[in-house]
This record gives sequence, C-alpha cells and structure tokens, in this order.
Amino acid sequence: MAAASVPSFKLNTGATIPAIGLGTWQAKPGEVRAAVSHALKSGYRHIDGALCYQNEKEVGEGIKDSGVPRSEIFLTSKVWSSYHDRVEECLDQTLSDLGTDYLDLYLIHWPVRLAPNGTHPLFPVKEDGSRNIDWEWDQSKTWAQMESVLAKGKVKAIGISNAGIPVIEKLLKTAKVTPAANQIELHPYNPEHELVKYCQDKGILVQAYSPLGSTSSPLHKDETLTSIAEKHGQSTAAILLSYLISKNIVVLPKSVTPSRIESNLKTVQLDASEIKRLDGLAESGKQTRVNSPPWGSDFGFPHWYGPNNKNAPEGARLLYGKN
Repeated sequence: MAAASVPSFKLNTGATIPAIGLGTWQAKPGEVRAAVSHALKSGYRHIDGALCYQNEKEVGEGIKDSGVPRSEIFLTSKVWSSYHDRVEECLDQTLSDLGTDYLDLYLIHWPVRLAPNGTHPLFPVKEDGSRNIDWEWDQSKTWAQMESVLAKGKVKAIGISNAGIPVIEKLLKTAKVTPAANQIELHPYNPEHELVKYCQDKGILVQAYSPLGSTSSPLHKDETLTSIAEKHGQSTAAILLSYLISKNIVVLPKSVTPSRIESNLKTVQLDASEIKRLDGLAESGKQTRVNSPPWGSDFGFPHWYGPNNKNAPEGARLLYGKN
C-alpha cells in the first residue's frame, strides 16, 4: 500500500502529519521492531512512541529495517514525568535510542512531575508505594524547556498529552508557543466532545490513543457499531478509526500483528447520521475510559473517575470538580 493513500492533516506549524500512526505503547520486547518495520513497509509514515514505553531502541531498529528514509517518517515521542526538570536530557536519550537527530513532534507525556528519589528511574515511589508526585512543580517550567528544544531544532513541533481544558488554559497563560497537538484517549465510549472542540478552536491538533478501546473493550460488540460495520462490509476497527478521522483527529492504533497493522490503514466514508449515532453512545450511559492511571488527579477530564468524577477517592486533586 502506498503511503500516499493515508490521509493527512496540518499542524499549526504548517507541517503535514499522517492521520494514521502506529502506536507502540505496550508493545512487548522483541515484537515492536518487526511491527514498526512491517508498518512502514505497508504504507505507514507515522510512528508514535515514548521513552516510558522502554522500547525506543527497538523502534529505531525497526525504522532501519524498513528501508524507509527517515525524512519520509513522522516520528513522535514524549518526555516522561520524572524528567520534567530535565527535558533535554530525556529528549537526548530518545534521539540516541531511535538513532535520529530530530523528532517531528515531542509531547509532554503527562502534565505532572514525578520526583526522582532513587527508588525507580521512571516511577519513583513513596514508602507507602504510591507515586512520588511533586505537586508543587510548575508545568510552565516544563513547557519553557519544550520551547527551548524546539528553538534548537531538535524537535520540529511540541505538544501535550493527557491534558484537559483546565491544564491547557493554565499553560497558555505563559506559553510563547501554542501546543501543536494534544494526545488523549478517544473513542465513542470516551469522545471528549467539549475538549476536542476546545483544542480545535485553539489550533491544537487532537490525537487519539486507544482509538479501538482495548483488547477486551465492549466497544467491538456494541450493536450500533456492529450494525454500521456490517452496512459498510468492514471491521468494527475500521469504523472506529474512520469515525475519528472524519473529525480531523489523528488515530494511533497499536498492533504487532501484521494483518491488523495492514487493516488499520483501511478507512471508510461515514455519513452524518452514522457519526451522530456514534457521537451519542457515551451519553446514552456507555461512558467508559480504558486508561486512568493512579495519578491522584483528573487532569481536567470530567469522566476520569467515572461520570462527573463521582467515584473520585478522597484527596484526589480534581481540576474538573466533583458534582
């Protein structure tokens, strides 16, 4: 499949980004190298990774194996939370592991700092086993470092990830550069309609991780989704990806299975009524997140702990608020 068959969008930098990228989160050691190589040979020109995934050396090897020139690949990585005071150091490690001298997009993985204390380089913990979070850290300091590596040319664009509206609003008060992208969990059971509109109104491209839900996601058995898939003679995965792309959202499906890697490039044209039906699934009582790590904050997402944060634990730092 030719790379040109994959739709693309524009970042606020003017750069072009392929609408479909290969996600590498949770790709097991020994699998991601072949997956990346196969994806690029199959027509992908967008790879999404992160230092925290601990597989970037393999990703770099897969890129070399593919034979596709680096200049033709849109490459994304993310600064990890234990490096918020050392952004360039984190970036340099990623560049070394990937075997490249620049990234096309660099994101703040989570809008919170983990304070290193010798317990674990990525997930430092307190004596009680909880994450050693530095709530006093000012995220504007992280963003200033992101702007610095952008100015140095080490990255072509900078953005954020897992950021709700309150996080973005605070960041924009001091930012000299508007984020180019916000990567968040998105699918019909977690559509984040308000956040998507907010970002797009600000010129921030939205990227969807977990666009297919998850391996055991009830999405794929949803009657609305299966009926639309049957109508088009396509898989539920194709409908889920097409749904988001129709909204100018980049999708990052993860797979290490060659056939699925290939099939995830297939999209269909959905009509307005089909999109409306999918838009309403979460509101009909099916709102579900598949990724809510124990950060002790909702990051401004209304459904982080369940509908309207009603299930938030005591002491949680709620930016959205409890109803």
